Amino acid sequence: MKKALFSVVCCLFVTGTAIADPADLALATSKNCMSCHAVERKVLGPSFKDVAAKYKDDKGAVDMLATKIKRGGSGVWGPVPMPANTQVSDADARKLAAWVLSAK
Repeated sequence: MKKALFSVVCCLFVTGTAIADPADLALATSKNCMSCHAVERKVLGPSFKDVAAKYKDDKGAVDMLATKIKRGGSGVWGPVPMPANTQVSDADARKLAAWVLSAK
């Protein structure tokens, strides 16, 4: 438990607190999202703030991003493709997508 809490606190420090719901951040960390993304800056993939800004008026964005989380994608944010993440359930993919889109 202490190890998990420490990981969440470290991620909060590294990613900022713009959308730092600890439960959702822990989910993103456990599903390896934070290996390529950060809340406020581009890492390998786009920042969550950039994703949220790009899709802020798109009513289908949660479903679209949930699908990309599960199946992967390419060509939207540059030449590096996002790999499929088959370990994520449909419910968790939707939760992660909504969380990413909440970035301000």
